Amino acid sequence: MSVVLVTGSAGLIGAESVRFFAAEGFDVVGIDNDMRRIFFGDEASTAWSRQRLEIEVENYRHVDGDIRDAALMDQIFGRYGGDVAAVVHTAAQPSHDWAASDPQTDFTVNANGTLNLLEATRRHCPDAAFIFTSTNKVYGDAPNLLPLIEEKLRWEVSPEHPFAAYGIDESMSVDSCLHSLFGASKLAADVVVQEYGRYFGMRTACFRGGCLTGPGHSGTKLHGFLAYLARCAVTGDRYTVLGYKGKQVRDNIHSYDLVNAFWHFIQAPRAAAVYNIGGSRHANCSMLEAIAACERLTGKAMNWCYSEQNRTGDHIWWVSDVRRFQGDYPGWRYRYDIDAILEEIIDGLAWKLKAVGG
Repeated sequence: MSVVLVTGSAGLIGAESVRFFAAEGFDVVGIDNDMRRIFFGDEASTAWSRQRLEIEVENYRHVDGDIRDAALMDQIFGRYGGDVAAVVHTAAQPSHDWAASDPQTDFTVNANGTLNLLEATRRHCPDAAFIFTSTNKVYGDAPNLLPLIEEKLRWEVSPEHPFAAYGIDESMSVDSCLHSLFGASKLAADVVVQEYGRYFGMRTACFRGGCLTGPGHSGTKLHGFLAYLARCAVTGDRYTVLGYKGKQVRDNIHSYDLVNAFWHFIQAPRAAAVYNIGGSRHANCSMLEAIAACERLTGKAMNWCYSEQNRTGDHIWWVSDVRRFQGDYPGWRYRYDIDAILEEIIDGLAWKLKAVGG
C-alpha cells in the first residue's frame, strides 16, 4: 500500500490531508507533537483533532514526533522507504508575533525542520512528491507598496495596476522588504525546498498560501484570523482589529480546496514548482466585511474593538493570483466561497468548544 507522510497532521491542513488521502486509499502516517499548544496555549491545542483522526480514520497511524529531530525523521522515513508516494509538510510555527518572542525556536521549526524532511525524503523516497505549505509572508511587506485606494469597507488596488484583476502573482520580489522573523524563516524553508527540486531533481512544490482556514482550525489570537473571529462571534469574547482602519483585505482558502490542489500536484508532480494559492478573487474579505458576515450568520452583534497599531510586516491588501497553478492543473476548482467557509466554521464550533472545554 502506498503511504502519504503528513507533518503537522493534527493541524488544520494536516488533518484535512489525512482524511483526504486516506479516502483516496493511501495509508497515512502523521507526525505531530501538538506544539501549537506550546505556541498559543490550551485553546489552540490540536489534541482534539488527533483524537478524532485516530478514532475515525482507519488507515491512519500517528507518530508523536518533532520535525527538528533529524534522527527520528530519518527513522520514520526509513521505515516506509520507497512506499512513500508523497510528503505533505504542514508543520510550522505560524505566527509573526510569536516568532519575535523566540526567534531560534521559530527558525529551527520552520527552516531546520523542513531541511530534515527534505534530507529524509532524498535518502529514502527520492521519487515522492514533496509538498511544502509555504506562505505569502515570503513576500514580506512588499504588497504594501502597491497603489492602494481606500474604499468604504476595504482597501483595493488601483484598477490600472496589473494585479487589480486577478491578484498578486509569483513575480513579486521577496527582496528588500520587511518580512517579520516568521516570514524570514518560512522564506528560508521555501528556498531550500526549491533548491532540492532544482539541484537534486526532486518533485517539490511550494504553495504560498494566503489565509488557510476551515472548521478544523484551532484559531487563536495570534494565528488564524477567520477561525478566531468566528469563535469570538459565537462565544462573545472581544476581538481586537489591529490597524489599517479594519479595511485590510485577506483572501481565504478552505482547507479542502488547498489539499485538493495538493492532490492534483501529486498526480502529476513537477520539480521546484512555486504557486501562490489562496481564495483569490473568488474568496476574499476585509476585516470589516468579515465582522459583518459573522454578525449576519450568527444573528448577533460582535464584541470588537479597534487598535491603531498594526502587526509588524502585516499586509494591507493580499489577494492571490492562482492562475499559474490553474494553468498547470486546469482540473482544479474551488468548492468554497467566504460565506460557505464561515458557515462551516461556525457550525463546527459547538463540538470543538465542548471538546476543548471552551
